[in-house]
Amino acid sequence: MCLLAFAWRPGQPQPLLVLANRDEFYARPSQALSEWPDSPGLFAGRDLQAGGTWLGVDRRGRFAALTNIRDPRQPPGQHSRGALPRDFLQGELSITDYLARLQAQLPRYAGFNLLLGDGQQLCHLNARSGQARVLAPGLYALSNADLDSPWPKLLRLRQGLAEHLDADDERLLELLADRQPATDAELPDTGIGQASERLLSSIFIHSAHYGTRASTLLRQFADGRQQLRERRFGPLGQALGETRLHLPG
Repeated sequence: MCLLAFAWRPGQPQPLLVLANRDEFYARPSQALSEWPDSPGLFAGRDLQAGGTWLGVDRRGRFAALTNIRDPRQPPGQHSRGALPRDFLQGELSITDYLARLQAQLPRYAGFNLLLGDGQQLCHLNARSGQARVLAPGLYALSNADLDSPWPKLLRLRQGLAEHLDADDERLLELLADRQPATDAELPDTGIGQASERLLSSIFIHSAHYGTRASTLLRQFADGRQQLRERRFGPLGQALGETRLHLPG
């Protein structure tokens, strides 16, 4: 998962609204959004190479999402980061206890951001700083640096969400389909070279080998209902299918 924008509004009829694009190599095998046969009550896409996920929910209303931190200098982790949202959703630990346990294990993983929610609170952990933060109500966005780092695509998606909080699904998913790249003057420098920075600067990424594999819209309601839509894509942004899930409260 490489880009999310989300509105956290406890006390509202729809406390959590999430827009997310997962960017990955097309050759990496993945499973579409579904209930996992070996984990009943867990709903997520699945990375079939390492067995984890990038975004998911469970029937209890728990939510987890992950982005990697982009840094070509970092060594590979000993463990897959995709296990982190999976393990939270499969487990029984509270957010506080799960993050406390994870903070002692951070050296085992390459850099990541982790979002965890349970309907009552929403928390963010940046593996680089090791600091866990309980998020106040508001609008946020997250890419491959820290929460709300001012990358052009992050600012663009967050602003789009701010302007369309009450929009229907189609309009919100259109925000995730934006292929406009940043200007060279706006590009961050994460050590991967200008051509790669330019490719990765749009909300929706497309090329022959790497790009946006899934666009996901999540709505969690105060009465416990959840709605998820996932659109999937192949090389050069070719549409591959869509899944819609409606989970009762």
